[in-house]
Amino acid sequence: MRTPITLLFILISAPALSGAPLSGEAFNDYTLGKTLYFSEAGQAYGAERYLPNRRVEWSFLDGDCKEGEWYAQDKAICFVYEDRPEPQCWQFELTARGLRATFMDDGQSTDLYEAQQSDEPMHCIGPEIGV
Repeated sequence: MRTPITLLFILISAPALSGAPLSGEAFNDYTLGKTLYFSEAGQAYGAERYLPNRRVEWSFLDGDCKEGEWYAQDKAICFVYEDRPEPQCWQFELTARGLRATFMDDGQSTDLYEAQQSDEPMHCIGPEIGV
């Protein structure tokens, strides 16, 4: 027999794990202060660090990091980066294993999955300087 506390936890957790798109507030609550590593089809894809004021830093894990910001739009979270000002919109769902992100703009099925999270910043190489 389940205790009332266990049932209450199940009822409270169910909407968050239902696969419904995350709101901007829920996305911020989950990501703020973290570095999330994403995979696609089981292969490392990239990482993003979520900073205050909806700022982000993205890398394809090659040491080249791009600064950007995100905003909520309808059921999507959209990102703009210093080198790509056109929005890239994703629908985020919280699953039992972490975030699932579905790209909304390419007409294809691009799904990324949270593979790992950390409180540490990513490794970024400084700007290229030279002749």
